[in-house]
Amino acid sequence: MAIDFTLTSDQKQLQHSARDFAEGVLSPIVREADREPDPLKAFQHTKPAYVEAYKAGIAFCMIPKEYGGGGLSNVDLIIAAEEICAVDPGFACTVLVNGLGLLPIWYWGTEKQKSEVLGAATSDPTGEYIVGYGASEPPGSPGGTANFDTPLPAPAGMGVTARLDGDAYVINGRKYWPCNVGGWDGQGANTSLYVVRTAPEKGGTEGLSAIMVDRGTPGVSFSTIDTLGHRLTPNSEIIFDNARVPVENIVEGTKGNGDLLINRNFAWSGPVAGIAAVGVARAAYEAALSWAKTFTAGGPHPIIHHQYVGYVLGDVAAKIEACRYFCWKAAHYIDQHDYHGELIGAMNKTFCTELLFDAVYKCLQVVGVNSADRKHEFEKHLREAAILPIYDGGNFGMQRRRVHGIMAHPSFDPRALMDNEFVPFGKDMETVDTIAAPVA
Repeated sequence: MAIDFTLTSDQKQLQHSARDFAEGVLSPIVREADREPDPLKAFQHTKPAYVEAYKAGIAFCMIPKEYGGGGLSNVDLIIAAEEICAVDPGFACTVLVNGLGLLPIWYWGTEKQKSEVLGAATSDPTGEYIVGYGASEPPGSPGGTANFDTPLPAPAGMGVTARLDGDAYVINGRKYWPCNVGGWDGQGANTSLYVVRTAPEKGGTEGLSAIMVDRGTPGVSFSTIDTLGHRLTPNSEIIFDNARVPVENIVEGTKGNGDLLINRNFAWSGPVAGIAAVGVARAAYEAALSWAKTFTAGGPHPIIHHQYVGYVLGDVAAKIEACRYFCWKAAHYIDQHDYHGELIGAMNKTFCTELLFDAVYKCLQVVGVNSADRKHEFEKHLREAAILPIYDGGNFGMQRRRVHGIMAHPSFDPRALMDNEFVPFGKDMETVDTIAAPVA
């Protein structure tokens, strides 16, 4: 049959392997690591688990087999990711960002870049190899990155510049929020992919490109950000001070197309963020259901026998199921359309992360004031759920605007996703909402 939600035997084995890793290797370190006040040390607590994930083929499971990766389809990636996200979505985000940093090299890099960069990532005997991806920039005026594709020249839009100087690009400016870029010691990931402004005089649809910056490059410094949630993945501020990067480090096909890279990257990660929301909500739901079946609140029987509790948990369970299958659909679409899903990826991410944030909070309401006691993990579930709508191309700043740009285009077919037809995304669908109306 054309539509079948039954996992194959290989997918079931993948699911169980990911669950065994998440519950047996990752789970024992999560509580102590999450409560570590120093954000870099918190991340460092996960290093042994990451090395095990590397050896198990998880860390670079999204990279094609021909370059040493796991070669997982996006559907398979989503199935495995749910199990890890149910234990800790921050750790899963670290793995996700390996993909955000390397998949653009697979899409747009030269064969030399593919073989050298992807090959190095997937053949590290220490199992510590980690990749960063950096698009976001600091708040300010101008600042941030939501309007990266504005047609206006600098200083609007992307602020980090890379100017060609002989056989090198000289990079200056600041990034804020990129993940993994600081590496295990806060001194740099093995390599990181940054979207920068290679033509400051041009707008965001012409002047952006992607360049790889390797660990140890002079003029690059990092500081780790102390975050509300996802504490087991490292977000950093990066300062570029006349950092010279070899000209061959620019990803060839991204010259002037950094805007398309950002949109394609965050389309690919849409269902990964969506399934992270599923995993967090699943963990909160299962904990709340267990609580409701044993806690009496001083009454004669457990609170699960009260209508409100039963109804709320039933609604939560339904939302989790619906979002899981939407993530499967989005991942399947991306698999079938050459890793493009700019529309469905954004829709999936915004819908699932916002709907399931409410579901997690409903679980806290079922448990009541006891959910505020940190000896339980409900407060962690809520912190993790709160991060999901605002990271990974924020729902307000990037994701919904991409949907708006596609829907407003004359070529848009409202039945395309229903019919599994390819929905193109081009530069003429960008810049929507990026220039505010003039003040009267």
